[in-house]
Amino acid sequence: MEHEHKRHPYPFTRYSVTEIPPLYRHLRENEPVARVDFPSGDEGWVVSRFDDAYALLADQRFSRAATADPDAPRLTSARPVSGGLFTMDPPEHTRLRRLVAKEFTARRINGLRPRIQRITDELLDGMERGGRPADLIRALAFPLPVRVICELLGVPFSDHDKFQAWSEGIVSLTSHTEDEALHDMASLAGYFQELIAAKRTDGTGDDLLSALVRAEEEERLSEHELMMMGMTLLVAGHETTATVIGSGALSLLRHPEALRTLQESPERIDDIVEEILRVNPIGDGGPLRVTLEEVEIAGTVIPENAAVVASVPGANHDHRHFDSPHTFDIDRADKQHMAFGHGVHYCIGAALARAELQISLSTLFRRFPNLALDAEAEDLEMTSGMMVHSLRELPVTW
Repeated sequence: MEHEHKRHPYPFTRYSVTEIPPLYRHLRENEPVARVDFPSGDEGWVVSRFDDAYALLADQRFSRAATADPDAPRLTSARPVSGGLFTMDPPEHTRLRRLVAKEFTARRINGLRPRIQRITDELLDGMERGGRPADLIRALAFPLPVRVICELLGVPFSDHDKFQAWSEGIVSLTSHTEDEALHDMASLAGYFQELIAAKRTDGTGDDLLSALVRAEEEERLSEHELMMMGMTLLVAGHETTATVIGSGALSLLRHPEALRTLQESPERIDDIVEEILRVNPIGDGGPLRVTLEEVEIAGTVIPENAAVVASVPGANHDHRHFDSPHTFDIDRADKQHMAFGHGVHYCIGAALARAELQISLSTLFRRFPNLALDAEAEDLEMTSGMMVHSLRELPVTW
């Protein structure tokens, strides 16, 4: 049976840095498939229960490639650019993903752990030298994943101010105009074109982008696909992890019993990171998908060519799947969450993100056992109008 409900403005208002929008509780109980108005002005749907979102993410009737179609509804005023992992379906998506997957296996990431540890130590040395108080976002949460992804890709870290500014336009929902977002996309694309040309001339690099250049020369991907792959990995490889390092540190500072467990039993860091990932959403949902045909979910018929978001924060706080879902509980038996998505588009960088979180947070609280907030949690602010919600700053002392 199809339900009729009013349309909600999306993204939903988030009133606190420590809680997801309270509207999700209402939606899960009363409108599990909710009608919404996106920032573009187009109508869409948000699915907020765990089982429904989980099924949706594995259902190829919900297409990412279709989001780049000129007639498809949009999330924002800027049309998604085709040719990247985020706007592809199998088999094209499978072909491109296979080219980079070997760089993100658990074995490959384990080999990177010593380097991640050294970068973390260097950053915390700098924080200590800078004295108290410190902004943990600027000192650790942001620079760590940026340096790691730059080294992995072969992108100069010295350019991070430029590509960070462009990244903000690319992940904007409402904080940038369409012209600004398109300008930032074009600027980052031009940057990668120059970088790719330099790596093609050099021909000896052992970084991922150099490897992709060689794959292009073997005609396994096009120039446009190569450029989009580099841009996608750079933006996704630092924006999301930086967000969770900050929110994860805040979670531990707000839950002294979990922090005590980490300090007394550092081997529990895996459990702690999984709960941090479940509780702290990166944004309001997974990437937009468009229906290729009429689909029914939870009694609601979604028409063909409709825009749909599987809400990761809604699903990860669903009491049908998690006991006491709003409680930060590192001892939960069921650790299955959807922070990294599900299905063929499961985050390719999940192992890298986990390694960065485990190393950065365990090292932070080992080096600074008396670390404490230097502000009230309710006074902290998050960025707004973005697909990724990050703490603006996290003042700490020790």
